[in-house]
Amino acid sequence: MPWRYIGKQLDAREGERTVEFYLDGVIIKTWARKDKGRQTDWADFPPEKVAFFMSTPQWCLRRAGELGANVKALVEQLLDRNACYRLRQAQGVVGLADKHGAGRLDKACRRALQIGDPQLRTVRGILTAGTEDEGTEEQESPAAPAHLHGPDRLFDHLEEMAR
Repeated sequence: MPWRYIGKQLDAREGERTVEFYLDGVIIKTWARKDKGRQTDWADFPPEKVAFFMSTPQWCLRRAGELGANVKALVEQLLDRNACYRLRQAQGVVGLADKHGAGRLDKACRRALQIGDPQLRTVRGILTAGTEDEGTEEQESPAAPAHLHGPDRLFDHLEEMAR
């Protein structure tokens, strides 16, 4: 039934080929009668629910690309294996942009990828804790011994000391 009629009492009439639903004597919905199985009329759902159910893996990937490179990389990892099983997670990650914004989501996805846990719960936890900016400072790598830089840079450190 159309979502607008939730909570209202309707009358139903079953015919040989159709089922009709009435509200206060006015017909609001007619279905072709079906003995087995289900029928779905997407026009009966609220618009936000239709959008959710139409969120295919391809849609999630396209939307993730619009939100940022890190979001796309995380969603690609989620959908890489068992795409049907992980589709809800991918939809959830993309949906976090509505609440937290694309910039914060992209940073949180980058952080989740860095720590090696590309999951919806991890991204959501990072956003909730507000720790998406932690770990962004580039750590200086320890200076490698000169002989590991190759013959062209073997004596560069001596030239720098001479200056």
